[in-house]
Amino acid sequence: MKTGLSFTLGVQLIIALVAGGLTTLTASPFELWWLGPVAAGLMYLGVHALTPAQAALKGWCYGVGLFASGTSWVYVSIHDYGYTGVPLAVFLTVLFVVILALFFAGTFWLYRRFTTPRFALLTFAGAWVLGEVLRTYLFTGFPWLLLGSSHVDSPLAPWAPIGGVYLLSLFVAFSGALGAELLFRRRIWTLAPLAAIWVTPLFLPTQWTTPSDMPTRVALLQGNLPQLIKWTPEGQRKAANTYMQLTRALDDDIDLILWPETALPMVETQARPVLERVQANLAADTALLTGIVQRDESGRFFNSVIGLGNVEGSYHKEHLVPFGEYLPLESVLRGAINFFDLPMSTFTPGERDQAPIQAAGVTLGNAICYEIIYPQLVAKRARESNVLMTVSNDTWFGASIGPHQHLQMARLRALENGRYVARATSNGITAIIDAKGHVVERAPQFEAATLTGDVYAMEGVTPFTLMGSWPTWLLAGLLLLPGLRVRHHA
Repeated sequence: MKTGLSFTLGVQLIIALVAGGLTTLTASPFELWWLGPVAAGLMYLGVHALTPAQAALKGWCYGVGLFASGTSWVYVSIHDYGYTGVPLAVFLTVLFVVILALFFAGTFWLYRRFTTPRFALLTFAGAWVLGEVLRTYLFTGFPWLLLGSSHVDSPLAPWAPIGGVYLLSLFVAFSGALGAELLFRRRIWTLAPLAAIWVTPLFLPTQWTTPSDMPTRVALLQGNLPQLIKWTPEGQRKAANTYMQLTRALDDDIDLILWPETALPMVETQARPVLERVQANLAADTALLTGIVQRDESGRFFNSVIGLGNVEGSYHKEHLVPFGEYLPLESVLRGAINFFDLPMSTFTPGERDQAPIQAAGVTLGNAICYEIIYPQLVAKRARESNVLMTVSNDTWFGASIGPHQHLQMARLRALENGRYVARATSNGITAIIDAKGHVVERAPQFEAATLTGDVYAMEGVTPFTLMGSWPTWLLAGLLLLPGLRVRHHA
């Protein structure tokens, strides 16, 4: 009996590793979205025969398979740009993967500990989504590779403006469990809810918001400057020259020019002479926005967006990247490893309630780099604006799959909120995304480039923009209730 149980558990763990890898294939650049329900179904199969500890181990293996394949770009960031040797970079990457995988271990332990196999179809989907919510917010959060993120191009996409990425995750997990019951237990009745999930989008609205009559002509600049010399005097001179030249070459019909995150690798006071020269050559009605480092009177640094010309307001990044922009346990870790002493890793977060930037006649909802992956944060910005703007320095990803995943999540934010997204990055992928999440223009990666095109200010809001993720979170919690384990006491 022990041998059979061990073999069965071993097979389950291998299946979980494979399922994690399949989930990575659902995301960009692979975009095999149909593997999402397959991966969820593999995690559903046999989990109810496991003890809570065994279920936790299965969940952890899924997380290892997912993050080892899907966030392999972490090694590139640490080794290539974090001044870290191969052995230490490998160790830190493995540590990152095994720690993140604990989120799935915890989710599956709680699932088996507190639910029964009764109503498993419902409780499995609910538990999956609540696990993603925990991963989004616990310990500053990491909502990368959520199960629903890859469905911006799938038949489920019309659900996104209604319930956002978590509703997509709920339907993918539910579909996987229904498919497992259909294929392995021949429960034909599961075809009805499957059809409801996948056919209903055909009858949902294709556009929840309305474009303005006149477009805003934008130019998104991509300098393609080497990250390793960016913060050196040579890198600063090269950045200033590159962005000034790209800006001077623009046509006069441009309404809004967008430079990427920290386009000028210097504090704003240092960059002021460069910015003044650029502003002197701007047309009267042209707006220019750039990512830059600001320092206030008390010495605090901010990762910011500021404007020149026809611009009102500025923005300080609210949700910072751990280790890249601030150092947790700084008194312990600062100086321990070169990676923990990256340039500008001492930022202060901006205030929660910052007014949107007004530029070139449109109201811009800002999200700097990492912030675009947070659905609630972006929905809040969308409620206050009619165009979304994101600047990023994806040079840290190198030639990995990271920039493609990052762009895909930006596309989903556009679809969720019915807003155009103007996305300027340092070396790609710079793009203009329409209100349905489609890329209408994009610049080539790893080239200095200027991307021009039109964005439309959108009026109205989607149900998701109005209500956010709360209805889906509540639904996920309610799905758990029928299957909760109730102890009877004598």
